Amino acid sequence: MGDFADYLSSPFVLRAFVALILAAVNAALSGAFASFRNSTFLISGASHAALGGAALVIVLEVNGIVAGVDPLIGAAVFAVVLALLAAHASARGQHADVDVTIGVGFALAMAVAVLLISLVPESASRVWGLLMGDLLLVSSGELMLVSALTLVVALTFFVFRREFLFVTFDMEGAKAFGIRATRYNYVLFALIGLSAAILVKSIGAILVFAMLSAPAATALRIAKSVGTAMWLAFGFALLAGILGILVSYATGFSVSALSAFFAAGAYFVVRAVQWESGPDE
Repeated sequence: MGDFADYLSSPFVLRAFVALILAAVNAALSGAFASFRNSTFLISGASHAALGGAALVIVLEVNGIVAGVDPLIGAAVFAVVLALLAAHASARGQHADVDVTIGVGFALAMAVAVLLISLVPESASRVWGLLMGDLLLVSSGELMLVSALTLVVALTFFVFRREFLFVTFDMEGAKAFGIRATRYNYVLFALIGLSAAILVKSIGAILVFAMLSAPAATALRIAKSVGTAMWLAFGFALLAGILGILVSYATGFSVSALSAFFAAGAYFVVRAVQWESGPDE
């Protein structure tokens, strides 16, 4: 029991708990709005695009061109750029164009990442570490940066919450009321992309989709209001992460993988329960 208490009180686990809270905040905000808009593919595209940005910063650092720049900054830039391109396609009113833009941007950024890694093979592990992620390896400096970026996301959502809700559920109505709907749509897409980049370090690009979209998707199966859905998304994401940390101690499996597994698994459990109770309940 003492070993378990030492594990929970260790600095790396405490940092992982903080990172989980931040991940849950992003899931409740960006993850929920991506689900409201049926734009969850953006999360996957942005998280993988982030690898290209991170790889670029690492290559520039290795070659002495930049110094002291966290790869997460490059990841955030690439993810937000892809999100803005998707928002531009969305402004044309063609959902298929949005998916194509995200998919092609996803592929291009991954190609850039692989090409850049080939230039500095000795640093490849740093990039692939972002692909897999590890909650227990988040440093204090990285946690501070993630906290700052999450604060930006949270404050922006708070300030523009009414506008975001309007453009999400009634774009044409928002325009009719004189709201600059297209502008807010760009901001909303950018925030979703930024949240995806924020989770890359702790969760890993492969698993960001599960931790951002699955809690919100599960919440939408249960909630009767937007506010309830967002709170439930926060709770599901946080609970999945806590279970991941606890089960990891007993099994030795990756905390990030377990967290994503529980987050995605909860969705199918809820679906199964509702299916037993009757369709579309």
